[in-house]
Amino acid sequence: MPPRPTAAPSPRTRLRRVPEKAAYDRATIEAILDAMPVAHVGYVMDGAPVVIPTLQWREGDHIYWHGSSASRSLKAGKGAQVCVTVTLVDAMVMARSGFEHSVNHRSVMIFGEARAITDLSEKRRHLQAMFDRMFPGRWETLRPITDKELTATGILSLPISEASAKIGAHAPGGSDAEEDRSFPVWSGLLPISLATGAPIPAPDLPAGVTLPEGLRRWRFGEIAE
Repeated sequence: MPPRPTAAPSPRTRLRRVPEKAAYDRATIEAILDAMPVAHVGYVMDGAPVVIPTLQWREGDHIYWHGSSASRSLKAGKGAQVCVTVTLVDAMVMARSGFEHSVNHRSVMIFGEARAITDLSEKRRHLQAMFDRMFPGRWETLRPITDKELTATGILSLPISEASAKIGAHAPGGSDAEEDRSFPVWSGLLPISLATGAPIPAPDLPAGVTLPEGLRRWRFGEIAE
């Protein structure tokens, strides 16, 4: 059976401070991963921690990310322990004291040993899966990827078996201490959302090439099923 996170967190994923913000169930973890493609991957390179931003996508019980085959970080990650984090920021929490200011957010941390995908056909399949998740239908319209390009692309995979979510969801005024509620300063939430701007076409598009409807409706982090 593929690895799956359990209800009991590991020593690395257990949230010790404010444990009520933790979630270990698979549905919560998957929802956050699917809503935010941007991830930060922590590696150890030359004895020092290095954190690299990248795009991640989920296929069932694993997440994947890619880069250049020559990348130092991807080389360091092969068969090594890594930590992948994904975060969505929902609002800035404005309290009546500086101490109680906070951020409403949803985040996931995944620990484990990264596996390198080396077979070219497997690479092609996973890259197509990435496009199918992020830009449904686009892969089939593109110039076919070459074996040279596949060789130049590195892909790492991590099972979602040691993972936890952390969710901060203060209501407006909910972070204020009781004794601060009469203090005359504005308290509440500053909501944050991601917006997709109007598409900008390449200046040399051949005549008759129009914007596909899927890209016209595309929104960051929205995953088509």
